[in-house]
Amino acid sequence: QVQLVESGGGLVRPGGSLRLSCAASGSIFRFNIMHWYRQAPGKQRELVASIDSVDSTNYADSVKGRFTISRDNGKNTMALQMNSLKPEDTAVYYCRLDQLAKNYWGQGTQVTVSS
Repeated sequence: QVQLVESGGGLVRPGGSLRLSCAASGSIFRFNIMHWYRQAPGKQRELVASIDSVDSTNYADSVKGRFTISRDNGKNTMALQMNSLKPEDTAVYYCRLDQLAKNYWGQGTQVTVSS
């Protein structure tokens, strides 16, 4: 009953910036938590950042100071502004919405940081 679609991925040079978006549709509960995860080839999926319904945020240590998570509850969208990108940020980025003890995942968007 919830669908998530990521967009905004692409190829960027080290030090560059990229902005990812996640659009949620369906039965969205008022109180929920949204997350950005990423998974690089051969590595486990890791949590990048989270934001709740009142804009409280958490970040992985590896992205603090470089990434900013935000949401627009009126449009049911979430964004991840990524600055000072590094090659190790290369991964498929996924959005996730948690509500009523259920998790919903998007299909992911590829981010490649390379010179």
